[in-house]
Amino acid sequence: MGKKRVLVCDDSALMRKLLREIIESDPSFEVVDTARDGEEAVLKARQLRPDVVTMDINMPRMDGLTALQIIVEEEICPVIMVSSLTQDGAVATFQALELGAFDYVAKPGGTISRDIGVVRDELIAKLKAATKVNVRRLATKVTKVSTVSLGKQLPGETVGDFFAVAIGISTGGPKTIYEVLPPLPQNLNAAVFLVQHMPPEFTRQYAERLDKYCKLKVVEAEDDMLVQPGVVYVGKGGYHLKLKKRGKDLRIFLSTLPPCMFMPSVDVMMESVLEHFGPKTVGVLMTGMGSDGAEAMRKIHEAGGYTIAESEETAIVFGMPQEAIRRGGAKKVLPSHDIAREIIRVVGLRSE
Repeated sequence: MGKKRVLVCDDSALMRKLLREIIESDPSFEVVDTARDGEEAVLKARQLRPDVVTMDINMPRMDGLTALQIIVEEEICPVIMVSSLTQDGAVATFQALELGAFDYVAKPGGTISRDIGVVRDELIAKLKAATKVNVRRLATKVTKVSTVSLGKQLPGETVGDFFAVAIGISTGGPKTIYEVLPPLPQNLNAAVFLVQHMPPEFTRQYAERLDKYCKLKVVEAEDDMLVQPGVVYVGKGGYHLKLKKRGKDLRIFLSTLPPCMFMPSVDVMMESVLEHFGPKTVGVLMTGMGSDGAEAMRKIHEAGGYTIAESEETAIVFGMPQEAIRRGGAKKVLPSHDIAREIIRVVGLRSE
């Protein structure tokens, strides 16, 4: 089998050189060419038809977001964004993922990062995953409608039992999640816990961005927050999202234990939710590489909870949900656009 062909786009000559060295350090890849800006990247992508493109965001003439849109809309190949870990970088990265970028790698040292080598393994793994994805799935557009006018607040004291919906998602998640969370109504009879694998610097922005387009209130989980229905608690980067009882109340408990590859971990979050909600737990495992969440889905299923795995039909990466299915942890297997309806059917609505 021939080597997978990569086009590297960055306006820094140093970054182009370093990225080439990192990518070609893996024998399964060759860098077929480099580009200095988005315009050159689009021209070379059309001409060379690479297997994957790595794309900087801030560049002269044509920026990375514009080039990404063209490459994805023309279904040339998947694109991985190489972006900085700044606040502006986070916003641009979310825009890129929603526009159809396959994934991103955060530069550890800013726009020109001499330390880019520390993310070598992450970049290689994401390049390998990108070469297997169907670019047509990345070209699918998501519809977002602002809910800012709803004037959402955290609900007051809640009386009565409610469900917990525990959602785990990774690669492809920042785009796919818009098919699940925005359709859920304000009076959903459940608290929602969401773990999206993401750097610590990005999760607050992610929660704030989701809140603009969801009827439910979306917050980044903070230690000791009261757990209430009608709220989506987004796992804070660098911490596990767990729950704890304090008197009659159920509270958020952020922890750095146990040590895991991912923090927050889907498995850790789902198991903590199951411990407190038992059969009133609804586990949802969606697009992502690896198996995080698959074992917890099996436990939820065996404990009498309800489990939904995203189907191969819509999953950008059918890794995590496939593993849940393989282990017998999926009661239902559904395309992403049917998951919200199933959640509502299972947990019901609270009376206003």
